[in-house]
Amino acid sequence: MKPLWTFGRRLDESVGQPIENSPDWQQANPKRIDRALGRALELPSGGWFVVGASRGITTAPRCVRICDRHLVAWRTSQGVRLAPNECPHMGASLAEGLVLDDRLVCPWHGLTIGDEGHGSWKPLPTFDDGVLTWVRLDDEEPGVALSERPFMAPRPETFIDGVIQLWAECEPRDVIANRLDPWHGAHFHPYSFGRLKVIDLTEEAVTVRVAKRVLGPFAVEVDATFHCPDPRTIVMTIIGGEGEGSVVETHATPICPGRTAIIEATLATSDRYQFKMAQLVAGFVRPFMERSARRLWVDDAAYAERLYRLRDERPRRYRRHRLPKA
Repeated sequence: MKPLWTFGRRLDESVGQPIENSPDWQQANPKRIDRALGRALELPSGGWFVVGASRGITTAPRCVRICDRHLVAWRTSQGVRLAPNECPHMGASLAEGLVLDDRLVCPWHGLTIGDEGHGSWKPLPTFDDGVLTWVRLDDEEPGVALSERPFMAPRPETFIDGVIQLWAECEPRDVIANRLDPWHGAHFHPYSFGRLKVIDLTEEAVTVRVAKRVLGPFAVEVDATFHCPDPRTIVMTIIGGEGEGSVVETHATPICPGRTAIIEATLATSDRYQFKMAQLVAGFVRPFMERSARRLWVDDAAYAERLYRLRDERPRRYRRHRLPKA
């Protein structure tokens, strides 16, 4: 094993012992992960789905697809709006139109529509948290109690944020399952993690001590927790070491059956004086944050897609090999 040198703030070794001394492949018990996933999927969602980065929605309308619905997203002087992409007149794509005085202008016949709606067409409930935009689909999950705003984990007061988005051939549950399996980290991402051990495990959260590589054998060691505030989100929060208070939110939004958008927001913070300098050049720092996050998710998306394929293939494999009836 190649040597690894850590620097930065030292962690309390008395609370950093692994919960088990068995190999990672034994600790990553499939039943344990499935139970954690089951608890996450039972959490209330309030009907909310993450759309994407707030800064990605401008006064130029664009089409987004969520739960097999085509929506148009645009920004007004009052904030972000989302609505059905079909013009209520003859079904034209409103995303191909323009925005004039906060109102959508249909590209086919010039119908202008806004917050007051038109017939059955009306904007959907939205929430802009400053980093991400959310939309509430009131009839997507029958029986789900709707909430006024999404269920969100605590965020740092000051931060530099970066948001990535990519797509995977899987379901949201497969994305959450990936993050509920921290034991794969150092094996699947050796270029990013020098070592990783689970130091606490409860029904609500998993706590890890991880050495994040900075350059070659040099790494920063931190303690971080993973927990789910809703059934389509898992949040990592650094609770010890460099960047304490920083948060990584991973959101899984269903696009259509078998396809999911992975939207991850990194909110980096620090109490070091250098962080204030970094905030002044956040636009320069952000691409590096996003590139690092995207590299991890290229691999982890393949992990989630593999879980989905295995789950999809098992019933068909059983049907193919079962004995014919007598």
